Amino acid sequence: MDIRSIIAPTIHDRVSLEEFAEALTDRAPEVEYDVARLRKLPGDREITASLFRAVHNIKGDAALCKFELGVAIAHPIETLLGRFREGEILFSAVLAEMILLAVDRLELATEALLANKSLDNLELGKLVLGLEAIAPEPAHHIDAACADLIEAVTGFPPVIPDISGKTPRPSSSGADHKNAASDLQFFRSLALQFESRSPLFKGRTMRILRLALETNKAGKDAVDAVQLEAAVYLHDLGMMLLPESIWLKIGKMSPQEKLTLENHPGFAAGLLQRMPGWEEAAKMIAQHHEMPDGGGYPNRLHHADICSGAKILAIVDAFEAVMLKHIHRGKNRSVLRAVAEINACDNQFSPDWIEPFNAVIRKTVEN
Repeated sequence: MDIRSIIAPTIHDRVSLEEFAEALTDRAPEVEYDVARLRKLPGDREITASLFRAVHNIKGDAALCKFELGVAIAHPIETLLGRFREGEILFSAVLAEMILLAVDRLELATEALLANKSLDNLELGKLVLGLEAIAPEPAHHIDAACADLIEAVTGFPPVIPDISGKTPRPSSSGADHKNAASDLQFFRSLALQFESRSPLFKGRTMRILRLALETNKAGKDAVDAVQLEAAVYLHDLGMMLLPESIWLKIGKMSPQEKLTLENHPGFAAGLLQRMPGWEEAAKMIAQHHEMPDGGGYPNRLHHADICSGAKILAIVDAFEAVMLKHIHRGKNRSVLRAVAEINACDNQFSPDWIEPFNAVIRKTVEN
């Protein structure tokens, strides 16, 4: 196997890669859905056949489009599922997690190639070689080998507890604002109204708030905690002023829908800019979709021009969004896969705040 040509492919036929990406958009949710069902009913032959077929189709699509990376990832998974189908191995939780992580990485790699972005952070070499090594392993070695591979690729153990949705301890008022407590209470009520628009959002506000405050603490409290709390509550308030068909959409957005969505940070930021004492929170909200490389929105700011609070908010908000994406697909919330995806998107988030965020996740594991 020429591993370098697989993990760092040259795109000779962009149209074929786009066709593979489009097919994978349909296949990946099928895999997630079947994995979630099979974890509950591991003896169900119909579900087993459906999952095997979904992975086989990914491999076939990749071969047809001459995308070697897709074949290299799907083939050993297909082998393992074949062994499970024949009763040689068990369908364990750690095997399921490894399959889902591998499909996640294939999606990220395909998106990165089409966007002309680096694949270095995806650890594809470790993944491909690790999958090849696991496929023929004796049954009693497979779970340990899967756990080792997951940690080698992501930097985290295969099982991470869920993030608590309980209300964290209120921020001590460092804001120069005498009505901060009552304002925060009002902001929180607005956030909970937003949350009520979908049952999948339940607990979202407090999960994001807890992660934001703890990430800030791990980063030596570089950001005013009260301003950060206000920004967490209101950062998505502008969504409620957009058509629900856009911000509650599950599938892929059209270019026009994406442009419309880019307006949402400005609505809540504009509101807070008109309330004395909340200028820093307004700035965090206005910038929380900006990216260090200038690829964000609405103002295409670069790293030095983005405030620290916005950088924290960008990470924890994206983390929650990835969790939500997986729930839509298979009702299988995975902290591991969400944090792995955040770490793999090296150009999207501030490197100054990724390590404090990771420290919070590792603390969750230890506790």
